[in-house]
Amino acid sequence: MDRLRTLPVVGSLVKFADERPRLAAWIVLSLGIVILLLIEARDVGLLFGQWVALIVASVLVAGLCIWIVTFEDNSNSTDETKA
Repeated sequence: MDRLRTLPVVGSLVKFADERPRLAAWIVLSLGIVILLLIEARDVGLLFGQWVALIVASVLVAGLCIWIVTFEDNSNSTDETKA
């Protein structure tokens, strides 16, 4: 991992992911979902507004997924501080 940090662009991305893991996970998951959406729905004939609505909804769903997955992390950390 230290070797990755020495590379100019990759090092800054690794540092960003270390500092903000939830935001980094949200970005990666959003990109994956939107890329799959664009590939799978390219021949459907959607209008521009429909594309925008689908992409916005996909990004919001990705954020909700990350929040749900990391929700238990928040509750465990507060339980440990009370004990």
